[in-house]
Amino acid sequence: MNTNQNKENVVNEKLNDTQMRENLNSAMHTLQTNRANLIEKRFIDWQGLRQKGKNVKNYALSTLNERLLEFEKNATKNGFIIHWASSDNEVCEIIYKLMIEKNIKKILKGKSMASEEIGLNHYLKEKGLIATETDLGEVIIQLLNEHPVHIVVPAIHKNRYEIGEIFHEKLNAPLESEPEKLNKIARDYLREEFKVLQLGLGGVNWGISKEGAIWMLENEGNGRMCTTVADITINVCGIEKIVETFEDAATCDTLLVPSATGQFITNYNNIITGPRKKDELDGPKECHIILFDNHRTNMLTNDDYYEALRCIRCGACMNFCPVYDKIGGHGYRAVYPGPIGEVISPNLFGIDRYGENLTLCSLCERCSEVCPVKIPLADLIRKLRRDKVGDGDNPPIGFENMHFDKYEKFAMKGFKNAATSGFKFRTAIKSAAIFNSIIQKNGKKLPVIKNWLKFKDLWEFDYDLNKAIKNEEGVIYE
Repeated sequence: MNTNQNKENVVNEKLNDTQMRENLNSAMHTLQTNRANLIEKRFIDWQGLRQKGKNVKNYALSTLNERLLEFEKNATKNGFIIHWASSDNEVCEIIYKLMIEKNIKKILKGKSMASEEIGLNHYLKEKGLIATETDLGEVIIQLLNEHPVHIVVPAIHKNRYEIGEIFHEKLNAPLESEPEKLNKIARDYLREEFKVLQLGLGGVNWGISKEGAIWMLENEGNGRMCTTVADITINVCGIEKIVETFEDAATCDTLLVPSATGQFITNYNNIITGPRKKDELDGPKECHIILFDNHRTNMLTNDDYYEALRCIRCGACMNFCPVYDKIGGHGYRAVYPGPIGEVISPNLFGIDRYGENLTLCSLCERCSEVCPVKIPLADLIRKLRRDKVGDGDNPPIGFENMHFDKYEKFAMKGFKNAATSGFKFRTAIKSAAIFNSIIQKNGKKLPVIKNWLKFKDLWEFDYDLNKAIKNEEGVIYE
């Protein structure tokens, strides 16, 4: 009950944050337009490429055990030190022990949603160690002591004037609002950090099993600094990020970048094949990769939800989501927000903890339409709603801790009963048409309905069998 109330409070707070909603509305429309223009101008067969990306990821997932062992073998041959972790805490412990062993008190981080998932910054802080972000968006978020609002653009909910005030207050910098000057402030701040960098951490966009190499995408160069300037590097990689070949990774890259930011290619493509060789003058002396599970195996063996592991973390589903751009990422109170977060958060962290986020979806199906690797997100959300009320056969982890809302369960059973009976469904639709005028006139005064009408308009509802929609063969569906 407290959890539900907290979620409701956060959502209401975000709905009333007019500046945030204005920032998000502007940013989301820009990302949508950039994506559409690029696909139209630069791609001949975007839908064919989506299918190819889906096939690449499906093959990698269906042969994941083989891919992981192949990756470990080839990466070890290249000089990487491979670690395996089954949980978020195990990943943090590996990093902590490395820092203690090397007598390092501070780690600099490139952008990594995996590190957000495992709660690395908080873990190290509790141990008296420091994790400093270097991605510009993550720097802003860390200065505010917030979590990322988006998986690609962590501080997209802040405009340049707000960022200027943050730098002025937190970094004692001159009050500026021009992007170039704000970038210079961040660059000057981070250059001092890079001068004393000993251990750098990065994420992984793809691990290539046949080559034993990793591929990182970025636009700022901080990820390259973190993984080349330091003597020791760590890359944290979810097991689902492994694909077989460079060609497979290139297919995913060609889908990810336009979907994420509307670019054809990112400014930096970092392909790392191991530590520096004996005849090389620079680069890290020691490279670690942590392959972690954290319930991904549970998802992989679940016929209902394995498809979500195809996700390439582009954020397109958020960019087009009509709920996300009203409440922002923080409204979900989860590491992964938006439609993809509604699916993977219950599977990775427990449906008992994040099942309530399933209400943050209108089932408009935009997310399924724009996903570059064709994850049927809306269908998966529907299945999770089924599991949430106890009607599924193979629910995600945490189901055993669920406390069911008897009214919600009663309502879902009633809907199922009506929706599977033609007579009952037609009767319900006719009844809705009869009461439509009453609701239109008095809805804002009626309990429950008035809360819904605060944010949505009720359409004019009319049911007439004579106006029933015909299919392509001319058959009327009653």
